[in-house]
Amino acid sequence: MRALIIGYGNPSRRDDGVGLAVINGLRRRLGKAPFDEGDDGYNELGGAVDTLFLQQLMPELAETLSGYDRVWFVDAHLGIYPDLVRRTTLTAQFGLASVSHHLGPETLLALAQQLYGQAPAGELISIRGFDFDFGDEFSPETAAGVDQVVEELGQALMIP
Repeated sequence: MRALIIGYGNPSRRDDGVGLAVINGLRRRLGKAPFDEGDDGYNELGGAVDTLFLQQLMPELAETLSGYDRVWFVDAHLGIYPDLVRRTTLTAQFGLASVSHHLGPETLLALAQQLYGQAPAGELISIRGFDFDFGDEFSPETAAGVDQVVEELGQALMIP
């Protein structure tokens, strides 16, 4: 089974950087160097467990997704849900995007299925953000959510 974890968001907007923090937490557990803000991970794809960090989800990602059995998307949410960490099983289905170059995870799965004949099983993990001002430190609550998600994904992927 090939697995991909995609963190996305803006690490310069405090709690919106949870995607990069989770990816780097998993990379440490995998014995890999953490990503710097400009790294995306495309040059390292091809393993049993791969990681990517992106500012936003774009249509070109559909081809990459088609080569995996399982994908987790990790992002911050604005308190839309009461949970600190919300996990949602994704269904490959087309949806509208607010701008043409940014797509939701379910739409990307649908594109992978439609264009490449294969879409991985997917899950969206949203960590609640409390502070989206400029900076690179997390609010204490969001930092706890990052630690929780790194631990949960580490266990799911059997990473020590």
